[in-house]
Amino acid sequence: TTKEGYPAVNPPWGTLNAINLNTGELLWQNMLGEHPDFISKGIETGTENYGGSVVTAGGLLFIASTPDSKIRAYHKTTGKLLWEYKLPAPGFATPSIYKVNGKQYLVIACGGGKLGSKSGDKYIAFALP
Repeated sequence: TTKEGYPAVNPPWGTLNAINLNTGELLWQNMLGEHPDFISKGIETGTENYGGSVVTAGGLLFIASTPDSKIRAYHKTTGKLLWEYKLPAPGFATPSIYKVNGKQYLVIACGGGKLGSKSGDKYIAFALP
């Protein structure tokens, strides 16, 4: 890291990538994560990330994994950002999808603590439409 605490490589510092596993072709790539020192200046860098993504049968990709404490939903085919929500602490974990009485839910552990981020001890669940 630099003396300011930034990664010692040029951005992007984090991306979300969709690859066609049959051909190896990169389908789309998005910056993943926002660094407050740069996003306030309109500069996208992405951030380090820890945790995986989950994809619903309906084609929504959910991922948290970034120190900016956001969970995001993307269209799995186009990579378009559809939704984001600020969690109480970073979700450095892979979200889970589950069903109860025919209703689908998403849950994420908000533990944080890595990369100097806020620590937490909550699970946040969302009902999917």
